[in-house]
Amino acid sequence: MNERNGDPEGVEVHSACDILDRLRKTADEHDKVSVGDVLDAIGDRSYGPALFIPALIEVTPVGGIPGVPTFLALIIALTAAQLLFDRDHLWLPGFIRSRTVSGAKLHKSADKLDGIARKLDKWFHGRMPRFVKQPWPRIAAVAILVLCCTVPPLEFLPFASSAPMLAIAAFGLALLVRDGLLMLVALGFSIVSLALGANLLASNGMFGSGGGESPQG
Repeated sequence: MNERNGDPEGVEVHSACDILDRLRKTADEHDKVSVGDVLDAIGDRSYGPALFIPALIEVTPVGGIPGVPTFLALIIALTAAQLLFDRDHLWLPGFIRSRTVSGAKLHKSADKLDGIARKLDKWFHGRMPRFVKQPWPRIAAVAILVLCCTVPPLEFLPFASSAPMLAIAAFGLALLVRDGLLMLVALGFSIVSLALGANLLASNGMFGSGGGESPQG
């Protein structure tokens, strides 16, 4: 059987535009779209889309809802952990699969990403394929797990959590379109994102100084 389990179209997604089309179709079919609905739409073996979609959603207005970036980071971390161990099928616990978002809001967010998706599909398409074969997906999984750890504290700073999420989206897209050059770019971007995140947290005093305020006098 060649069809992907959970893929209603029987066809594997191969581009960012394919993903947005699946999201819109799912959003049109449900007033409330669950994480499980999205996973069923893309297929449960599709690690690239499963990383790309939540990371991309975070940089839309949906990601501005308090707690959403951290929740999306949890989904991504669970996905990356399974990518690290090369599981055949992606699994998410029931409490995550059952979480929902408004279908209309999801459709609107997908529409906002149309222009970006078309550009991504034009720019990235299967270059340097050796960098999307093992051990590179495992290396990407480790980098993604580290990036996910930075999201909860960065969520307290406006738009700061979008930097690691964009790096994660790049990893997901690299796996989706089998583009090794983008995989290398994502690794470089993740390093920059981690450095920027550390600087933001330090400049806002979120690392702590170890001894509180210096005594006066």
